[in-house]
Amino acid sequence: MESDETQIVIGRDGRLRFMYDDRLLSLAEQGLCTTRRASHVEPCSGGWQADLGPVGGPVLGPFRERGKALEAERDWLFENNVPVPVEP
Repeated sequence: MESDETQIVIGRDGRLRFMYDDRLLSLAEQGLCTTRRASHVEPCSGGWQADLGPVGGPVLGPFRERGKALEAERDWLFENNVPVPVEP
Protein backbone atom coordinates (compact mmCIF):
# COMPACT_ATOMS: atom_id res chain seq x y z
CA MET A 1 0.00 0.00 0.00
CA GLU A 2 1.98 2.97 -1.17
CA SER A 3 0.21 6.12 -0.09
CA ASP A 4 0.65 9.85 0.09
CA GLU A 5 -1.55 9.83 3.18
CA THR A 6 -0.09 11.43 6.29
CA GLN A 7 -1.43 10.89 9.77
CA ILE A 8 -0.93 13.71 12.27
CA VAL A 9 -1.98 13.20 15.89
CA ILE A 10 -2.55 16.27 18.06
CA GLY A 11 -2.10 15.48 21.74
CA ARG A 12 -4.07 17.05 24.55
CA ASP A 13 -0.96 19.05 25.33
CA GLY A 14 -1.02 20.52 21.81
CA ARG A 15 2.01 18.61 20.57
CA LEU A 16 1.90 17.05 17.12
CA ARG A 17 3.04 13.50 16.41
CA PHE A 18 3.54 12.20 12.88
CA MET A 19 5.65 9.86 10.81
CA TYR A 20 8.58 11.80 9.40
CA ASP A 21 8.28 12.72 5.75
CA ASP A 22 10.46 15.25 3.93
CA ARG A 23 7.26 16.90 2.67
CA LEU A 24 6.46 17.87 6.28
CA LEU A 25 9.81 19.52 6.95
CA SER A 26 8.28 23.00 6.94
CA LEU A 27 5.76 21.88 9.59
CA ALA A 28 8.57 20.49 11.76
CA GLU A 29 10.43 23.80 11.47
CA GLN A 30 7.54 25.74 13.07
CA GLY A 31 8.67 24.93 16.59
CA LEU A 32 10.77 22.67 18.75
CA CYS A 33 10.89 19.28 17.05
CA THR A 34 12.12 15.97 18.44
CA THR A 35 12.54 12.91 16.25
CA ARG A 36 12.07 9.45 17.75
CA ARG A 37 12.52 6.13 16.01
CA ALA A 38 9.38 3.98 15.60
CA SER A 39 11.27 1.05 14.09
CA HIS A 40 14.55 -0.14 12.67
CA VAL A 41 14.83 -1.16 9.01
CA GLU A 42 18.06 -3.12 8.82
CA PRO A 43 19.78 -5.68 6.61
CA CYS A 44 19.42 -9.28 7.77
CA SER A 45 20.50 -12.70 6.55
CA GLY A 46 17.52 -12.96 4.16
CA GLY A 47 17.60 -9.38 2.89
CA TRP A 48 15.95 -6.58 4.90
CA GLN A 49 13.70 -6.57 7.95
CA ALA A 50 11.58 -3.98 9.74
CA ASP A 51 11.82 -4.32 13.52
CA LEU A 52 8.86 -2.51 15.08
CA GLY A 53 10.01 -3.30 18.62
CA PRO A 54 10.27 0.38 19.67
CA VAL A 55 6.45 0.63 19.40
CA GLY A 56 5.73 -2.88 20.69
CA GLY A 57 5.30 -4.39 17.24
CA PRO A 58 6.67 -7.43 15.42
CA VAL A 59 9.69 -7.97 13.21
CA LEU A 60 8.54 -7.98 9.58
CA GLY A 61 10.45 -9.71 6.82
CA PRO A 62 12.82 -10.64 5.47
CA PHE A 63 12.28 -8.65 2.28
CA ARG A 64 14.51 -8.82 -0.76
CA GLU A 65 14.48 -5.04 -1.22
CA ARG A 66 14.87 -2.31 1.40
CA GLY A 67 11.99 -0.39 -0.18
CA LYS A 68 9.65 -3.32 0.46
CA ALA A 69 10.70 -3.40 4.13
CA LEU A 70 10.03 0.36 4.39
CA GLU A 71 6.62 -0.11 2.75
CA ALA A 72 5.71 -2.94 5.15
CA GLU A 73 6.87 -0.80 8.08
CA ARG A 74 4.68 2.14 7.02
CA ASP A 75 1.68 -0.14 6.35
CA TRP A 76 1.95 -1.75 9.79
CA LEU A 77 2.27 1.61 11.53
CA PHE A 78 -0.80 3.00 9.72
CA GLU A 79 -2.89 -0.17 10.20
CA ASN A 80 -2.14 -0.12 13.93
CA ASN A 81 -2.57 3.67 14.28
CA VAL A 82 0.98 4.14 15.53
CA PRO A 83 2.33 7.27 13.82
CA VAL A 84 5.25 7.59 16.24
CA PRO A 85 6.37 6.02 19.51
CA VAL A 86 4.79 7.32 22.68
CA GLU A 87 7.24 8.98 25.06
CA PRO A 88 8.43 6.72 27.88
